[in-house]
Amino acid sequence: MVFQGLIGMSTLAKRLNKVKPSPTLEISAKAAELKAQGHDIINMGVGEPDFNTPETVCQAAIVAIQTGQTKYTAVGGTPDLKQSVISKFKRDNGITYTAKEVLVSTGAKQCIYSLFQAIINPGDEVLVPTPYWVSYPDMILLAEGQPVFIEATFKNSFKITPEQLKKAITPKTKAIILNSPSNPTGMTYTQAEWKQLAIILEAHPDILIISDEIYEYIYWGSEPFLNIINVAPQLKSRTILINGVSKSFAMTGWRIGFAAGPEWLIKGMTAIQGHSTSNPCSIAQVAAQAALDHAMPVIPPMVEAFKKRHDLVFDQLSRIPGVQILPSQGAFYVFPCIQDILKARGLDSDVDLTHQLLAAGVAVVPGTAFGLPGYLRLSYAMHESKLQEALERLKRALV
Repeated sequence: MVFQGLIGMSTLAKRLNKVKPSPTLEISAKAAELKAQGHDIINMGVGEPDFNTPETVCQAAIVAIQTGQTKYTAVGGTPDLKQSVISKFKRDNGITYTAKEVLVSTGAKQCIYSLFQAIINPGDEVLVPTPYWVSYPDMILLAEGQPVFIEATFKNSFKITPEQLKKAITPKTKAIILNSPSNPTGMTYTQAEWKQLAIILEAHPDILIISDEIYEYIYWGSEPFLNIINVAPQLKSRTILINGVSKSFAMTGWRIGFAAGPEWLIKGMTAIQGHSTSNPCSIAQVAAQAALDHAMPVIPPMVEAFKKRHDLVFDQLSRIPGVQILPSQGAFYVFPCIQDILKARGLDSDVDLTHQLLAAGVAVVPGTAFGLPGYLRLSYAMHESKLQEALERLKRALV
């Protein structure tokens, strides 16, 4: 048995040494383990809406099963769902795409993974603002690229500046990935900020722009939601938009995401997908079409609930000594700075504090997981009564 184990270890690809397990999934697994042991744990680490999938979406899926829509589809998505995606971008973003410029995948995560596999050659650099969604760097490394981090500071509301962007660009820069509204901070770039970044990127025509907009609808900023194409249409030919139904329609388990961009790039991503998962689930595609075409009315009440929860969390965390926090404009996260608390307690890292909070009955994710130590990511995607209890536990544990 030992011999077989050694053989197994030596057979694993060296690329696995470059990546680490998802910290958010690790936290959720640990919380679940403690719950199974009888501990009362409130999980503020999971990025998943607590609402049910809309009934109209569920019914569409049931009909799809009953009418035999259970076979393979085209690798890149059904024509009907692609048309719904095209209509969504035209209706909500004012951007026109054709079917050849759209790819439907098993979640937005697969869109991004296939994208990096399609564009990155060994040694290519991808600019990644910090804090970042945990999977970006590992996806880049698996494609044999190099993530180049640009630290977006608390002072600048966790958004990079044009000066930082300009300084980070090198002859090896292949792409930049931007996430707005952001996971983990909930921050969103304004029209003026997009314009400033666009000026820098316009001067570097070989850089691809990846805009992760999975939280587009969960937004309450002071101005309408905009992406970089809206403010700089000239960049459309080298920009790819990433979106999906998981967050906005409470469909995380259905695993449907989509990408829209230049035809040559979508073709390459489709080729990658064709040799990995092939088509997304046929039934989930019907459900996603129903969401985009008929379930938009469910979004405003959900956003209203998320905003109310955000305000509660922001207010109560702001009152805890040693916690610094900025109000978010979207998603369902806050990203408070707890560096003063770490110093006062003599703790080495935010990871140590998350263990203390877990012992106090609350699971959160350390900022280290997102590339910015000294912070915590807290999700408020839960019922208000449970959220209030989680806040009480946090206050008792942090004060």
